[in-house]
Amino acid sequence: MIDSKEQIIEYFKSGIKDQKNFKIGIEHEKFLFNNQNNKRIDYSKIKEMFSALLEFGWNPIFEKDNIIGLNKNGKNITLEPGNQIELSGEKLNNIHEACAESYDYLFELKQVTKKLNLSIVSAGFDPISKLNEIPNNPKQRYKLMTKDMPLGGELSLDMMYRTCGTQLNIDYNSEEDFVKKFKIVNSIVPISIALFANSSIVEKKKSNYLSYRSKVWQNTSRGGLPKIFFEKLNFEKYTDFILDFPLLFIQDKDNYISGKNYKFSDFMNRRINEVDNRPPFEIDLSTHLSTVFTENRLKKYIEIRSMDTCGWDCLCAGPAFYIGLLYGNLDEVYDLVSKWDKNKIINAYLEAPQKGFNTQLMGKDLLYWASTLQDLSKKGLEKRDIVNKSNKNESLFLNHLQKVIDNRTTNADHMISKFSKNEDLSELYDK
Repeated sequence: MIDSKEQIIEYFKSGIKDQKNFKIGIEHEKFLFNNQNNKRIDYSKIKEMFSALLEFGWNPIFEKDNIIGLNKNGKNITLEPGNQIELSGEKLNNIHEACAESYDYLFELKQVTKKLNLSIVSAGFDPISKLNEIPNNPKQRYKLMTKDMPLGGELSLDMMYRTCGTQLNIDYNSEEDFVKKFKIVNSIVPISIALFANSSIVEKKKSNYLSYRSKVWQNTSRGGLPKIFFEKLNFEKYTDFILDFPLLFIQDKDNYISGKNYKFSDFMNRRINEVDNRPPFEIDLSTHLSTVFTENRLKKYIEIRSMDTCGWDCLCAGPAFYIGLLYGNLDEVYDLVSKWDKNKIINAYLEAPQKGFNTQLMGKDLLYWASTLQDLSKKGLEKRDIVNKSNKNESLFLNHLQKVIDNRTTNADHMISKFSKNEDLSELYDK
């Protein structure tokens, strides 16, 4: 049981790893559409798809009698509220391995979607559907979230049902290493939004945003970029933050109970009548940490969550970009961003979804900072010098971003250009 603040601090300390044991975990979500009617797939089609994926060695995960995911060799396919599917990858050693994992998964997914006459959309926001057109599924927690989330953020249901992101999970080798990495990943959120913008079309029209997904997450309950994240945020300060953070729900045996009237500190102090004033256990802490929807967050590793989902050309680029900065060139990057003003970062964060590279930060536009960080990342990946069978290091995965920067043209810009020519919905689907 957890009945003291010190136990939570120890939980975060238990994530400390030797640098030689650092891993990389990638998670990415996809929308799936029926080719016959350009509608998002419903749960019955999910069941068909999961059944077909069993032929590739995946194993079913059930909640009560309902299949809600698959697993295989440390990887999981999970079901999001609007039947988006997410691959949560294995913990791997380098970007070559992580990219190969994603390639294998997408190969299997494409075999199955072709067989079932489905299409994949790799975008940060559903470019076609209205919110009321999107089917749900029987995953229990989503019923409660659908009811409670809009109370704290007006676009919360759009986040749940109409967004897809790419997430990177990284390790730390000390509390000080965590402090540096967390400061960096929060400081560069505006650049990440601009560089990986891929959600410009909403309900078959130009949204006037490059990353509408980021706009939605800024107006989502439990989300955003808290000012405290720009302080020297050690394990104790993060513990104070999550103790004071409202509960979303409590899982009690097979039931989910709304936590909207409570904070985690109430749980720890045995003040929740709905669960007979029992204390939380580690599983309850883990659940709470995974319902903090900020741009980045801490578990026993750092989760980086500010990238729109994108297609194969850039899927490996985001993780490579961050690994070069955080595993390959940490001190030089920290020296750069630690001089930035937190209020200017937050202002850039709020403007970046719409203005993209034209957003100003510390007297320069985000294109300048993207180019600067790209160079620092490349330097870091070259320093790591982890090569594939062709003797090429991980910096090869930055090629997509270099084109984005050189041409000042993001995936969002490409989507606007392609779709605006003839407004053909098939242009929005992965090829």
